[in-house]
Amino acid sequence: MTLRDILHVSGKPGLYLLKASSKNNVIAESLLDGRNTSISSRQPVMSLGDVAIYTQTEEMPLADVFKRFYTREGGPQALSHKADKSEVEAFFDELLPERDMERVYFSDMKKVLQWYNLLLEKNIVNDEFFAAIEKEREEMEARMKEAEETAQKED
Repeated sequence: MTLRDILHVSGKPGLYLLKASSKNNVIAESLLDGRNTSISSRQPVMSLGDVAIYTQTEEMPLADVFKRFYTREGGPQALSHKADKSEVEAFFDELLPERDMERVYFSDMKKVLQWYNLLLEKNIVNDEFFAAIEKEREEMEARMKEAEETAQKED
């Protein structure tokens, strides 16, 4: 499982695990209560695989942010999203000092911490999770390299 399979649904609490999708809706399981729900295609849905944090130079994928949290914490819960503003900002200053302070708001930081802690609690974020992400990246890089070589041969 990767972050592409985990959804944030606007207006609904928690995160959802993608089960199936069709033209008009998505079937997803709530990570909070385990119930399956149908989500209309009209409702804003975002895959966590598409989320990134702004930095001074580029965007950092959420998986990389979670890896920093996980490596620092060694697996246990990170700072609570309910901590006061100065604690949350200090946590992000330590782990993401390169974040763009003008575009990454306090509410964004709280949401990222909330998501991370929920995924950690459900044992989704673990060593196997990060190994799967690394394998997916390596496969994608190999496909891109193969496509470039094919394009060069055709020229």
